[in-house]
Amino acid sequence: MPLKRLHVVVTRRLPDPVETRLKELFDAELRDDDTRMSREDLVEAMKRADVLVPTVTDSIDAALLAQAGERLKLIANYGAGVDHIDVQSARQRGILVSNTPGVVTEDTADMTLALMLAVTRKIPQGLAEMQAGDWRGWSPMAHLGGRIGGKRLGILGMGRIGQAVARRAQAFGMQIHYHNRRRLRPEVEGPLEATYWESLDQMVARMDVISINCPHTPSTFHLMNARRLKLMKPSAVIVNTSRGEVIDENALTRMLRAGELGGAGLDVFEHGHEINPRLRELSNVVLLPHMGSATLEGRIEMGEKVILNIKTFADGHRPPDQVLPGML
Repeated sequence: MPLKRLHVVVTRRLPDPVETRLKELFDAELRDDDTRMSREDLVEAMKRADVLVPTVTDSIDAALLAQAGERLKLIANYGAGVDHIDVQSARQRGILVSNTPGVVTEDTADMTLALMLAVTRKIPQGLAEMQAGDWRGWSPMAHLGGRIGGKRLGILGMGRIGQAVARRAQAFGMQIHYHNRRRLRPEVEGPLEATYWESLDQMVARMDVISINCPHTPSTFHLMNARRLKLMKPSAVIVNTSRGEVIDENALTRMLRAGELGGAGLDVFEHGHEINPRLRELSNVVLLPHMGSATLEGRIEMGEKVILNIKTFADGHRPPDQVLPGML
């Protein structure tokens, strides 16, 4: 008799190679469409699954976990961030949580630089003019932006992605500054020629560009609040490819509308896909629909990590990317 395979429930559509491999290895339950599961559907999925594969769009809180079935023993998150999962409550119920760290590093760093350039060089305005057929030829004073070379970049969160952003920005001639819970080791900080600031207030007041690259945790919620945003130079630009909750979006919107900041490039938002409509009206703001990690290569690599975590768990071992409460 063949061994019984784990019943794996996947909450969203994933790339075909990932879904096919999940089917080959496990009793995988896949989605026919790419809509987000309702809370009721998530509850039912957690009652029948041995392993749940959620994404950032699935809020798995303590109340939801309390309704999970006895079979559920692993939440193998498809993504690096786990702020949508109550890891402590899961652990108390004997449910392991894993994620996919490191996979989205380079893609997200690429998008961070793309947003910096889009805002500072006014790329959306030029694109809109061309698409509307309004371009009347070159003019020496048209669409004047600013260089990023020689500017000071302040990175908030110097983990994998923050360091990847620093390497790219360094190649563009930017001066690298950063604030982090801990100072980097000299062998990491040195090649980046990075300046460490223990005081976030002191750093943001001096930077030309701020890049948000820290995770969303209770301690980073509204880390860039109204008071701290007001410390920034009126000409400064802020870019966020991490988590929207790190910035007070309403305060940011007010300052941008009042001309108290130079611009913003946002790939993530405080309330998910519900964006402050006033942000859409601003010409110095570039908004993207959470595209930072959106490459086919990255999505497949994320799936391969999910599969490795589940397979390792199925073989009776700790998933290599297990997330513990103390890590958050």
